[in-house]
Amino acid sequence: MRLAHKILLLAALAFVLALLAVGCAGGGGGSISENYELSGPQGSVRLAVGSKDFTEQEILGHITLLSLEAANAEVIDRTGLGGTEGTRQALNSDNIDMYWEYTGTGWLIHLARAEPISGSQEQYKAVAKQDLKQNNIEWLEPAPANNTYAIATREGANGEIQNLSDLGRLIEERPDEATLCAGSEFSERADGLPGLEDAYGFEFPEDNVFVLPASTVYGAVNNGEKCNFGSVFKTNGRIPEMGLRLLEDDENFFAVYNPSLTMRKETLEQYPELKKLFAPISEKLDTGTLRELSAAVEVEGNSPEEVAEQWLRENGFIAQGEQ
Repeated sequence: MRLAHKILLLAALAFVLALLAVGCAGGGGGSISENYELSGPQGSVRLAVGSKDFTEQEILGHITLLSLEAANAEVIDRTGLGGTEGTRQALNSDNIDMYWEYTGTGWLIHLARAEPISGSQEQYKAVAKQDLKQNNIEWLEPAPANNTYAIATREGANGEIQNLSDLGRLIEERPDEATLCAGSEFSERADGLPGLEDAYGFEFPEDNVFVLPASTVYGAVNNGEKCNFGSVFKTNGRIPEMGLRLLEDDENFFAVYNPSLTMRKETLEQYPELKKLFAPISEKLDTGTLRELSAAVEVEGNSPEEVAEQWLRENGFIAQGEQ
């Protein structure tokens, strides 16, 4: 009887342990986000998350929304707001509480500095310090991804053009071939086409520059009928999918653009847990990851929310049963 009793006890213990294992693997528990549950003065937290209106930004916005929900916050989805200036203004005017901005954009556009700073950490520290001092905007630790601008061409075409300096020679010798498709912001920003032409000492013929929605430039370059070259983001998943080739920035004109979650100073003071919540998420967002995530939307046809949710689950940031 004693042996039978021990066997029954061991069986019961095994059953309990199995139930605990199931509870940790599924349901609403076991996520990293739950370790940083947010709470406000009245117990509830309500935060509005914004983003710019292109794929990578919308994915980052939904990563933020879902992580905050898992940390017990009520969220307001204001992703896809528009361009750089409009989204920053939404943050300044309290229409949103946070969005991901790029370190180079913060330094060159929002703070209107003439020259970028070399080195990712150096650029981050400079923009974080100055934006806090001037505008009470906090920059959380940036992701390692570098979503810098680049000029692309079709693989197997324009083989003699390997770097941006070569474009100057092409413009002089065969100007009809120096055709560029450019996103609207790139065509106007100081860290885009105007600055690029100044830095390299050439100018595309006016009739050879076609301003398009940024998302359509990749296909236009790949098609090759309108433009031989185009402005792209280095983290975009269509670059490897279409086999586009990036020209070397041999004069190091383009700045470093590491994404960082930005928010007003008072938001971070009220919810200091946000730093610890997003630090491990940011750490995993390297250039290859953002390319894969954007390709899942732009090539495979998934929604930014679906892609963000799958990535968060796969990396343990939200549990399998969380919505």
